Amino acid sequence: RHARSRNYVSESEVCKLESVPLDFGDYHPLKPITVTESKTKKMNRKGSTSSTSSSSSSSMMDPLSSVLDGTDPLSLFAAAADPVTTAPPMDGARRKRDKDENSAVGSDFEPWSSKRGEILARYTTTEKLSINLYMGSEKGKATTTGSAVSEKVRTRLEELDDLEEGSQKELLNLTQQDYMNRIEELNQSLKDAWSSDQKVKALKIVIQCSKLLSDTTVIQFYPSKFVLITDILDTFGKLVYERILSMCVENRVSLPDNFSPESVNDTAKETCLNWFFKIASIRELIPRFYVEAAILKCNKFLSKTGISECLPRLTSMIRGIGDPLVAVYARAYLCRVGMEVAPQLKESLNKNFFDFLLTFKQIHGDTVQNQLVVQCVEIPLYLTLYSPAIDWILQCIAYHAPDVLLTEMMERCKKLGNNALLLNSVMSAFRAEFIAARSMDFIGMIKECDESGFPKHLLFRSLGLNLALADPPENDRLQILNEAWKVITKLKNPQDYINCAEVWVEYTCRHFTKREVNTVLADVIKHMTPDRAFEDAYPQLQSIIQKVITYIYDFALLFSVEKFLPFLDMFQKESVRVEVCKCIMESFIKHQQESTKDPVILNALLHICKTMHDSVNALTLEDEKRMLAALINGFIKMVSFGRDFEQQLSFYVEARSMFCNLEPVLVQLIHSVNQLAMETRRVMKGNHSRKTAAFVRACVAFCFITIPSLSSIFTRLNLYLHSGQVALANQCLSQADAFFKAAVSLVPEVPKMISVDGKMRPSDAFLLEFLCNFFSTLLVVPDHPEQGVLFLVRGLLNVIQDYTWEDNSDDKVRIYTNVLHLLSAMTQEAYIYHVDKVDSNDTLYGGDSKFLAEINKLSETVVSQILDHLKTLGKEETLKRQSQLALYFFNTILAHGDLRNNRLNQLSVNLWNLAQKHGFADTKTMVKTLEYIKRRSKQPEMSHFTDLALRLPLQSRT
Repeated sequence: RHARSRNYVSESEVCKLESVPLDFGDYHPLKPITVTESKTKKMNRKGSTSSTSSSSSSSMMDPLSSVLDGTDPLSLFAAAADPVTTAPPMDGARRKRDKDENSAVGSDFEPWSSKRGEILARYTTTEKLSINLYMGSEKGKATTTGSAVSEKVRTRLEELDDLEEGSQKELLNLTQQDYMNRIEELNQSLKDAWSSDQKVKALKIVIQCSKLLSDTTVIQFYPSKFVLITDILDTFGKLVYERILSMCVENRVSLPDNFSPESVNDTAKETCLNWFFKIASIRELIPRFYVEAAILKCNKFLSKTGISECLPRLTSMIRGIGDPLVAVYARAYLCRVGMEVAPQLKESLNKNFFDFLLTFKQIHGDTVQNQLVVQCVEIPLYLTLYSPAIDWILQCIAYHAPDVLLTEMMERCKKLGNNALLLNSVMSAFRAEFIAARSMDFIGMIKECDESGFPKHLLFRSLGLNLALADPPENDRLQILNEAWKVITKLKNPQDYINCAEVWVEYTCRHFTKREVNTVLADVIKHMTPDRAFEDAYPQLQSIIQKVITYIYDFALLFSVEKFLPFLDMFQKESVRVEVCKCIMESFIKHQQESTKDPVILNALLHICKTMHDSVNALTLEDEKRMLAALINGFIKMVSFGRDFEQQLSFYVEARSMFCNLEPVLVQLIHSVNQLAMETRRVMKGNHSRKTAAFVRACVAFCFITIPSLSSIFTRLNLYLHSGQVALANQCLSQADAFFKAAVSLVPEVPKMISVDGKMRPSDAFLLEFLCNFFSTLLVVPDHPEQGVLFLVRGLLNVIQDYTWEDNSDDKVRIYTNVLHLLSAMTQEAYIYHVDKVDSNDTLYGGDSKFLAEINKLSETVVSQILDHLKTLGKEETLKRQSQLALYFFNTILAHGDLRNNRLNQLSVNLWNLAQKHGFADTKTMVKTLEYIKRRSKQPEMSHFTDLALRLPLQSRT
């Protein structure tokens, strides 16, 4: 069996693509192009329109998006289509309308929905609550079909009276969760009643829920109760609006988004008026106010000025509510509804707030004080109950308001004696730029506030939140920090202190140097260390670290902040400590542009990485391990000692000892050390001195020692191969042999199934890929003088022979076929590639006949193994595999064999016939293969292919 003699240089020239001169002219792929769109009218397609348009772009943006001016041809077709036939269904139109109405205020306006969860979480109670449930009425149920309309009206009025006369059941001693569940049941009852066309019942449920807002017996729960009840009111308002809107649809065409009352039909108007009349008949003020406010939007159906007329009247109605807490939340609900339906009517919202200011003194009146005594509620706690409502009212007023109005608000607050509650809400609601520009004015107002009701540190916290978003005048910055920190540092309660300090740390980092940051961190450590107060403030401490590394991302500067590392020592809970370390490492990887060898940075980050590594245990999830390993690897890649390669290797040795539990880190270290060895080779231009040769051997030894500690068998195999290649490139021949022997001895341990991305997969494909790479390397590995000819190839073939392959797998034959590729390449006078300064077998043996005889002998053994396997595939169920393998082997002989050899020539003909014998061969593939042989026969020294082509018949499947 002979291999074909190859001239790789000439083959490469023949296989090169033919270079053809190309005249681009005006064409260039990045040049703006013109798209011409032509549309023709189709007779059978109703609603199509015809037009022709062309557009071109001259911008240098993405060619795919720029040429169409943001509009693709399909969108243009859709835009030109007939509006009647393409009218969206009513539900779609309604959703669009809702979206448009909700976006009447911009995205910079924080919606009520974002505040809902915070209020429910903050205002809770452990006291027992009560609720009145509507029990329903049986009156009027026996009315016959023929009853008069007047009878029906009288029955409905009786049902409404029945509600107010007490057909209710009071549930006492409910927990907060029970209460919330009952409210949810009422919400569901409302929807059920509405869907079953029991509109009066739905109205009674809403009235009943609204009455609950007059109850302040458990006062600290009132803000949460307001949130829950107004959810029901919102549902009711939406149901009524959509009901009336659905009555306006004529000929399947709904009202446009900005419809006028004139386009509303009489039936819809009558129904709308009927709802307002029903609500007007509610006797009690609070439910009447809330239910009318809930359907305020329905005024759009009646008149253009309906909403603008109703808002002042509803504002005046609130004056009749005696309890200041109930009144302020009623005002908040009116602002909420007003911003949704008529955000442009700011005057009514302003009047609403000014009314509140006039009645603000009620809060300190005897009635309220007596109520607080009964409920054992302190004034500071009571005042915080107002915050959500006042904050919301002020947010609505301040939205896009001119500075003149905001200045007026400040003056009014001053007239009320700089009330802390109001001042806090002003700072929460007004634009940060407005507050920042007047920071010193606000500090003056804060100083004059009475601290008994609302602590000053909360005011400074609100001011700090604004200064984190907007910058104050440069000349005032240091004075602002000094004034704020004077108050903050005197706080005795650690929780109050850290809540304020957390906010002002960001201001300090934004505007000052590391000296001021260090002072602030030292003060935090001083306040939070006694009695281990830091254990209750981990979220705030984490936030401080996040802010510091956000603004100081030069890590040389960061670690020169004296108190930074002592600050980290306060994180003594492992899970929190690890999260902080991850945060720091993410910032380092993100911002560190250049590699570093700064000992301060290295020692600090090694300590942080060690903390992350030591948190890994048997219960740690794989995803968490991967994340930690990725962060540590990112750090390792950024460490460079330049030309001090020995120091670099010492760092890798230290890192290996520190991070031995994270396999990806060990893999990265092996790759880094291999890269270090190759960098040494590059610097020495392949000519190692005694010192660099010893250093490279040390690198190789590092890898050889580290690889066995890895658990993944394919990771080990690939690293043995890769490290062996590095050793070979550095002329460490005995070390390279050791790596390759280790890889050969490891192959029998490859399991049948391996885990890939959490799923079990057969390992055959991975093993085949590895062995193919291995064969490519073995071509240039010189034989060991004491081990015999091709000792590594023979060893590997023995391992492959003894390996237990799957019964239905042909990978063993494919591997043997690749071995033939290798053996064919080994017989060439000059190999296709070499390793610089390493003599391969072509140089060592110089085409010696004994060496070639050994290769031929080995080749015969391999071919016989392949043929034996083909014989075992003669059963009916394996004939298709036999056909495929026969053609695969045929192509191998065609590419690498010398077909002038009669035996090899006959074998190729037999394989060709076997591939077609049972009709499983792909005819197209066979035809193309035969055409290839005929083309090759025309090349010099390939005339024997002509005879071969004549001996290769094409058989049809029939």
